Amino acid sequence: MDQSRTERFIILLVTFTCVGLTVESIMLGWEFWVPPLIIIGTIGLWIMNISGTPGYSVRKGYYLIYAMLSALFHGVHETSFFDVSIVFILVMVTYSFLNHIYMMNLFFIEYFCVMATQFFLAQRSQSFVSDPLNISRVVLHVAIVVLTYFTCIKAINDRLTGAEATSELEGRIEAVDADMEDFLSNISHELRTPVNVVNGMSELLIKRNAGEEAFSIKDAGIRLAYQIEDIQDYTECKRNKVMLEEEDYMSTSLINDVVTAFRLINNENKLEMVVNMDPGVPTMMKGDLNKLHKIFRHLLDNAVKFTKQGGIYVRLYTEPKDYGVNLCIEVTDTGIGMDRKAIESLKNGMYQANKKRDRSSGGIGLGMLIIHGFAHEMGGFVKVESEKKSGTTVRVTIPQKVADATPCLSLSPDFSGDILFHVRSDKYKVPRVRDFYRGMAASLASGIRVRLYSAETIKEIEHLRGSIDVRYIFMGQEEYEANFEYFDELSQGDIVIAVSANPGLKTSPGSKVILMPKPLYAYPVVKILNEGTDAKDIEYSDNIVKPAFRGVRALVVDDEPMNLVVASGLFRDYEMIIDTAESGREAISRFRENDYDVVFMDHMMPEMDGVEAMKQIKHVATELNRSARVVALTANAVSSAREMFIREGFDGFIAKPINIAEFERVMQRVLPGRAVSRGGEEA
Repeated sequence: MDQSRTERFIILLVTFTCVGLTVESIMLGWEFWVPPLIIIGTIGLWIMNISGTPGYSVRKGYYLIYAMLSALFHGVHETSFFDVSIVFILVMVTYSFLNHIYMMNLFFIEYFCVMATQFFLAQRSQSFVSDPLNISRVVLHVAIVVLTYFTCIKAINDRLTGAEATSELEGRIEAVDADMEDFLSNISHELRTPVNVVNGMSELLIKRNAGEEAFSIKDAGIRLAYQIEDIQDYTECKRNKVMLEEEDYMSTSLINDVVTAFRLINNENKLEMVVNMDPGVPTMMKGDLNKLHKIFRHLLDNAVKFTKQGGIYVRLYTEPKDYGVNLCIEVTDTGIGMDRKAIESLKNGMYQANKKRDRSSGGIGLGMLIIHGFAHEMGGFVKVESEKKSGTTVRVTIPQKVADATPCLSLSPDFSGDILFHVRSDKYKVPRVRDFYRGMAASLASGIRVRLYSAETIKEIEHLRGSIDVRYIFMGQEEYEANFEYFDELSQGDIVIAVSANPGLKTSPGSKVILMPKPLYAYPVVKILNEGTDAKDIEYSDNIVKPAFRGVRALVVDDEPMNLVVASGLFRDYEMIIDTAESGREAISRFRENDYDVVFMDHMMPEMDGVEAMKQIKHVATELNRSARVVALTANAVSSAREMFIREGFDGFIAKPINIAEFERVMQRVLPGRAVSRGGEEA
């Protein structure tokens, strides 16, 4: 029984006892002013319990004093001679649940004081007859009280011993968990350096056209890098040490990253993916974009792993709130589903549908725990709905601030015409996939306020063309291939034909049919509606043209030679001039001799760590009247690392393994605009 339940249980018993005492006092004509005090005292017990004030130890002292005074009031009346023992037995048993031996001692002493008072009163009034029956009754009552006292003492000692043993066991378990978490954290940190080498060297080999083997090595390295991140994220979630890094981000960029991630997944089962993004979602929000990416990645990984046929439906929408919006991420699959017990286990720790060594689902079973941990840390929650063999829906709701409330998708003012969706309902083996597409189309039409019509056959298309102003026809690859000549001919006129297709589909020469790479989502659809056949770059991109840092002089500092090779090779691809140093002291010496635009500094190095080296380089820069931009390039990638390095004085932070997109973002933020160029022109 926990503390609050024990406290309430004791107060309940005391209340019933005091009600009986009040009734007895009134019936026997005892002191008239005491029952009101008993009632006030009982009410006070409940007020303190409900309010939680004062502190628990003070409340227990009040409960003790109240019980002792009530027992004393009952025991000092002559009519209570044979009831005293019963009252004290009840009081001792009740208060033994508070696990304080001193309370039992006080009640035991009070009992004998009250009995002595009873004998004194009995002798004075000559009301006690000293016959064998009465004497035996008194002896029996006293014996029972003494037995009760020692029984309560033993029960309290046993409970305290048990609680101490349990606490010790829990402490040992927590220590083992902490050691395991330390081990996992250290392992993930140590593995980042070799994985950085594997990923970097494979990237360099790919650029030198080393063959398909290099792509396989890179894919394996990326997979291992994700698993290392998962271990790190898991330990941070378990320790409640997740740190948030909020920044403004484009909502369309977030959903585009989801689409890109799905294309990189090994989709052996040829699953359909449908993305339903509400056009009314704010254009720009503020939150931890990196953790949102990870939540999406785990949701997609799980959906793909446990779905053998059918598809995946991703829905993104927002709910307005005083603080901004609730960002709602919903992923539904047509997979194997889960029972109620499995759903509960998701909240409590690692869960895998198949834990056998020959399991086909893959992964290390940390995904849902990380999703729950991140969502909770960001002030949100996770809801899972699933049935065996009926698929699963995971809904993550996270509060976000709004940086730009403008709807992320909208039509141009001069848009006109009607839209057809040409999809055959009989082509899907799993009917729910058809519902996914219908849901996406209906949500999009409602969000941008357009008229949308469905047509399953060419005959229906021709009928609608005769009755409405058809300007756009969207369809799947199968529908286009079944009647490509018809649609190629239509595209030559004033009707825009757009096809959601797999990579490799080619249109006929001269055809104006627009190909939209799968999976289908709202951004390319709206872009085509706004620009028609002139639509270019229908895939959303934050940065279409790769930046160049032409002529930027950089110093890379790392005690691991292979890391220097990798970083130098990757950075030279951006037309940078690279020097290297294998220690902090060498880096300081090189900085004195050369004027570098940026220094990339490892953290953990012998003799002098990266933080001290950075501070000395900045001191040297001040002496020489130069600027020093130092970026941490380290395997220390815990959530709080970025904040710690920035606080120490670093100008930027890049985690190993090196993520090229993150490198570009940091460089554009750290370097002055004149040092960054795009497409051969100065930015």
